[in-house]
Amino acid sequence: MTLAEIAEAVGGVLAPGTDGTLSVTGSVTADSRAVEPGGLFAAFVGEYADGHDFAAAAVRQGAAGVLAGRDVGVPAVLVGDMLDALGRLARVVLNRLPGTTVIGLTGSSGKTSTKDMLGQVLAAHGTTIAPKGSFNNELGLPLTVLRADEATRYLVLEMGARGVGHLKYLCEIAPPSVGMVLNVGTAHVGKFGSKEQTALAKGELVEALPEDGLAVLNADDPLVSQMRERTIARVTTFGESADADVRATGIELGPDGRASFLLHAAQYSAEPAPVALRVVGEHQVANALATAAAALGLGLPLDAVARELSAAVPLSAGRMAVSERSDGVVVIDDAYNANPDSVRAALKALVTLARARPGAQAWAVLGTMLELGESSDEEHDAIGRLAVRLGIDRLVVVGEGAARIHAGAGQEGSWGEESVMVADPDAALALVSAQLRPGDVVLVKASNAIGLSRIALALLDEGAGSAQTPAEGDR
Repeated sequence: MTLAEIAEAVGGVLAPGTDGTLSVTGSVTADSRAVEPGGLFAAFVGEYADGHDFAAAAVRQGAAGVLAGRDVGVPAVLVGDMLDALGRLARVVLNRLPGTTVIGLTGSSGKTSTKDMLGQVLAAHGTTIAPKGSFNNELGLPLTVLRADEATRYLVLEMGARGVGHLKYLCEIAPPSVGMVLNVGTAHVGKFGSKEQTALAKGELVEALPEDGLAVLNADDPLVSQMRERTIARVTTFGESADADVRATGIELGPDGRASFLLHAAQYSAEPAPVALRVVGEHQVANALATAAAALGLGLPLDAVARELSAAVPLSAGRMAVSERSDGVVVIDDAYNANPDSVRAALKALVTLARARPGAQAWAVLGTMLELGESSDEEHDAIGRLAVRLGIDRLVVVGEGAARIHAGAGQEGSWGEESVMVADPDAALALVSAQLRPGDVVLVKASNAIGLSRIALALLDEGAGSAQTPAEGDR
């Protein structure tokens, strides 16, 4: 598109002196360091930096022009609302790609892991674009759309929401043909107000589907399965329930924390297919079933879906990323985000890995789970109690916001140094570093804003030159 065409698409104007015939042939980015030759730099004003200050550098680096809120002295399209303009541009570009199938997915937990899994499964059957990390909001989603071109067969979009109306807006930018709702949990309930309000918001995805679309719903979650009443699209369900269209039987968890199972989908194949996941945690089975339901609904054969699921590896940092140091210490970095459901799943995976290693201690370094509203104290308390019931050997609770985890562990029967409360990540790192034994397994998990990811990175740095776990080595 030329800069003049972009200006028309977004309702903007060309900056003084801008040649409207200049063509944008590269990708769109909001990071001046990632500008491609012929690309478009979107100059957002951030919390710590103003993108307009980097506009000239972006053009010197090869950008054809800039999307900006004010004149920056280089070829630019000027707009009043940057987010709105980016969304408009994404919709116009997507309208030019009739051969691209848009798959939107949402849920309280598991979105990023499922997106990574689905992207890999579909990529084996056609050019696929999926977001990097958790690009799932009003900025990340259009940036992902704008990576697509005429060769893109599948466009996988992770869709996050902080309230009612958010998913509706994202679906207006990128109308989906397939909509996947993984679950409705307690994540962000402090913003939504209740699980019912969360379900109201998440269901906007299936409401946006066309009559010839496909809604993929979790049969094991009543709040999700009820969403079939909110869509005119064809519905397929996944889960462990006997009445799920796509289901798993014979689930087994290996000593490496990876699940295997038989994948059933009677409407697609009379015979089930074996799946052996390479991602860690029994909770990944649900993510795999959701992926399978979407892929099968798009016409992929069952045996191929099972094969690609068995080959999929972790892609996004901070989400059950398992690494082993040269001294045998295993670090599970799951610190990108945390909610009660994901913490429970991570603790169970921790125990599985530790119990498979004779003499190993299971360490859980846990911080605050944010945005839980009035249920925060209760949910943190429950996590502390669960850690004791699961037999976690060492529980390190970081920060006052997570104090109820420590209190819950104490009420459940922990004693001595089983559960320790520390003030900040530095104190947690010092404690764990001093007391870790070769072969121990350490889980690090909290909401991203708490900053515990640096504990996992520091622990791995201490074991620099370490051997990688199968989860990494399989890549």
